[in-house]
Amino acid sequence: MFVHTTSDNSRKSITVKHHVFWGSALAITALAAWTILGPDTAGSALGAATLWIGRWFGWFYILLGTACVVFVFYIAFSRYGNIRLSSPSARPEYSNLAWASMLFAAGIGTDILFFSVAEPVSQYMHPPQEIPQSIPAAEQVPVWAIFHYGITGWAMYALMGLALGYFTYRRGRPIAARTALEPIFGEQKMAGILGDVVDIAAILGAVFGVVTTLGIGVVQINVGLDIMFGIDKGLPAQIVLIVIAVALAIVSAVSGVSRGIRILSQINVVGALALIAWVLVTGRPEFLLNAMVTNVGDLVAHFPQMTLDTMAYSDAELWKNAWTLFFWAWWVAWASFVGMFLARISRGRTIRQFVFGVMTIPFMYVVLWISIFGNRAIDYILHAPDGLEFAEMTVNIPELGFYHLLQQVPGGTAVILLATAVGFLFYVTSADSGALVMANLCSNLPTPTTDARSWLRIFWATLTGILTTGMLIVGGIPALQSASVIMGLPFAFVIALTMAGFYQEISQDAKNMVLHRAGYPAPVGVSPGSVLANASWREWLSQIFGTVSPAQAQNYLDRVVFPALETLVREMDKQGDFEVRIIRGEADEYRDLDVERIVYDHLSLRVENAHGEFYYRVLSVDAPAMVYGTQIPTEHDRSTRLEVQSSNADEPYDIMGYSGEAIIYDVLGQFERYVRHSEMLHGEPSSSQ
Repeated sequence: MFVHTTSDNSRKSITVKHHVFWGSALAITALAAWTILGPDTAGSALGAATLWIGRWFGWFYILLGTACVVFVFYIAFSRYGNIRLSSPSARPEYSNLAWASMLFAAGIGTDILFFSVAEPVSQYMHPPQEIPQSIPAAEQVPVWAIFHYGITGWAMYALMGLALGYFTYRRGRPIAARTALEPIFGEQKMAGILGDVVDIAAILGAVFGVVTTLGIGVVQINVGLDIMFGIDKGLPAQIVLIVIAVALAIVSAVSGVSRGIRILSQINVVGALALIAWVLVTGRPEFLLNAMVTNVGDLVAHFPQMTLDTMAYSDAELWKNAWTLFFWAWWVAWASFVGMFLARISRGRTIRQFVFGVMTIPFMYVVLWISIFGNRAIDYILHAPDGLEFAEMTVNIPELGFYHLLQQVPGGTAVILLATAVGFLFYVTSADSGALVMANLCSNLPTPTTDARSWLRIFWATLTGILTTGMLIVGGIPALQSASVIMGLPFAFVIALTMAGFYQEISQDAKNMVLHRAGYPAPVGVSPGSVLANASWREWLSQIFGTVSPAQAQNYLDRVVFPALETLVREMDKQGDFEVRIIRGEADEYRDLDVERIVYDHLSLRVENAHGEFYYRVLSVDAPAMVYGTQIPTEHDRSTRLEVQSSNADEPYDIMGYSGEAIIYDVLGQFERYVRHSEMLHGEPSSSQ
């Protein structure tokens, strides 16, 4: 048995970037103290700074967002799209299903509960360009909400994820914001003060991105608790919620309970989808589905105009500052946070796979949620007797809109309880993951999967909670929006430079691109419906939630995989004149595997023929576990997978949970493809037939 681990040495080599830590910590502490001790002065200054930035840099934010969209799609569909975020021979750590699931869940957050109703209603009453409370306004406002939550922001995330993944996995550089600027300024300069400034900008942006999410989330959850349990809305209850989030983040950092939070987040995704489905089917589903299709069509038709619209010829400057600039700055602030998450889960993906996944899968969730909730709110305004009263209340007190709409849904009490639970759990995971990311950004980490020390996570969780309290004291949600616009500006310039640095580096790498192997169908030789037909539902559940232990995998290898291969070998011996054998436990031949992986055991079926040897290899390996929502994968989020590698050079895939018969079909499917490929190469029937 071959086991390779670097965890002990990795922990010993973690150090703090002192200039980055102290620079960002002192700046944020000073801002927090200012907001708490001088809220009136701080509020006035934030408002004035937001207006100034909107006037002089609004065009820059809007141009940057458009440039990110064009850039990531160009990179994906150009000759660079086949480059892997890893060594050329590596393959993805997560299966396609697991990766897509995490991308889908990454679009879920507490803030989308708030804006899915508040923005469409507000813009219906006060649209930027249409006549207020008109049918054209009703058609257009969900499109603006999807636009603000959709393609442009995910393009910023994709850019940072690409840059961090590329420089980390292909160049062996640290997973840090400064790394992407090394091609422009040089490695030596970025190792000094200039690099520290870039990392500080990333931390300040991340802090205020998380603070804005926490602030909006705590206000929203407070409303749900008031409706359900009579807990009064206001700063005292909100401070208690902030303390709870910080406390849970600290417990997660010091006790390893993050695994439990991860599993709850996975269940929470199901709750969020159930909430969408219930609001859809209990409303007017034919209208909501038609409206969703119309919204997508309008977005596609008008996106070029919307993405570059600075509203220079109208008096909508305040609207632009409150909505488009706020969202673009908020996306910028979260870019390093989510970029790190995307890089961690996408190792081994090609650039084309990465961009296609990031730009489409989370967007599906955004369209579902905003279109269903936003259009149901507009439908309520148009047809309910108290529709205009609901609209005016939502404009004046936005956090009430979402819950008032749910009160009109059948089963309102249970639905509100579910919505509050969904919002609260994603609120907690935002605080937990935010603390982890900020701690990592101010640490020197030996590997991309190593995390900062616990005391740093505790520090940032606490400081983020204090700053969130200060921003709520200053002015609540408007103050949080202003802070995002201001603090996102420095990192916006970093994102622009990241595009230039990434393109410069990837252009040099183009000559060494490894193209995809063409002409092979999918690796599994059975229909998806039959793969798990005879498997234990507990084994299936373990696979879905990514919590398979080494012992469970070993048991499955002994109980299901090995007997299936033995059965197949006996039958092949009867029907063919070739040598078939099963090999187990020769670990030396796997020394070329990724040094961060642990190989617990392996099993190989080999068939020798005149032109070479076919093999079907099953490795029991340590792998990252799935995480959901706003969680960042940590070094403790691990699972075990039974990974198949074959002569056909497909991407490895997990067979944990396959029935014995499904495994036999899978081997035969791979073997048949190998035989046909041998015939194509040598122009004659293979002797293994």
